[in-house]
Parts: sequence; C-alpha cells; structure tokens
Amino acid sequence: MQARDVMTTKVVIVQADTPIAEIARILRTLGISGVPVMDGDTMVGIVKEVDLIARHARPHYPRYLPLLDAQIPLGGQREYQEIVRRIFGTTARDIMSTPVKTCHPDTDVEEVATLMVEKNVNPVPVVENGRLVGIISHTDLIRVFSELEITNEDASA
Repeated sequence: MQARDVMTTKVVIVQADTPIAEIARILRTLGISGVPVMDGDTMVGIVKEVDLIARHARPHYPRYLPLLDAQIPLGGQREYQEIVRRIFGTTARDIMSTPVKTCHPDTDVEEVATLMVEKNVNPVPVVENGRLVGIISHTDLIRVFSELEITNEDASA
C-alpha cells in the first residue's frame, strides 16, 4: 500500500501571514493535527499542534561562563533565539517548523509510519513534482492499519 492510497487529498493550508489564533481555530474546529504553510504556491513550512503548544512551554535559557568582566555563551544560542521567535510570534511564519519532512505518493505506507515514529512527524505532506497533493496524519494510518487487522482476523477465522 502506498501513500496515495491513504492520503487526504483535500489539504487544509494556511498562508505564511495567517495569524496564530486563526491557525489554532482551524486545527481545533477541523480536528486536524497540522497545516502546511504556503507562500503563494510554495510550501515553506508546517504548523503542527506541538508548534502551538511550544509557545507556552518554559524556555531553556542559554548558559554563560563568567570570565573576567565578560559573559561567554556556552552553546545553545541559536536554539534560544528560535524559542524566543516562537514565543513572540504572531503568524504562521513565526512558529512554523522547517524544513518540512514530506513523502511522495509512491512511498510505501510502512515507510511513512517509520518517518512519523523516528522523526516524530505528524502530519506528513505528500508532494509530487514540487506540488502538494495530499497529507497523511496518524489518524489516517491508524484507520488503514486497523482495517488491515480486521481483514486479517476475518481471514484467519
């Protein structure tokens, strides 16, 4: 079974300048776990439930080494800047995850499941020739796998 067999083809998208409150309303109202972020016809990121939640998590502050009269940052500076950007963000562009992990319509469903588990990705946009053609969420895979389990149980009975 391939991605094209399980993907949702009517993909809900948002533009890069869509306000965060609107994105939260879309996810909640439609019961979806994420939306691709578009800049015109180009997918530039994805906003997932966890991106909205991360805005309210406690930030990890960078550590500094005091040396003479200076404070020397000990790594993590880029990560901290990313956290601050997300906390104070107001649009999809500010909180979206990049780069986006995608798959092709011909990708095997087990490979999509592996991507979701190993890279902690949900949902996965399906892209063909640079164009967004569908999206696969945990719910889509659970539906398919449960149908397969039921079919296997019936066949063995």
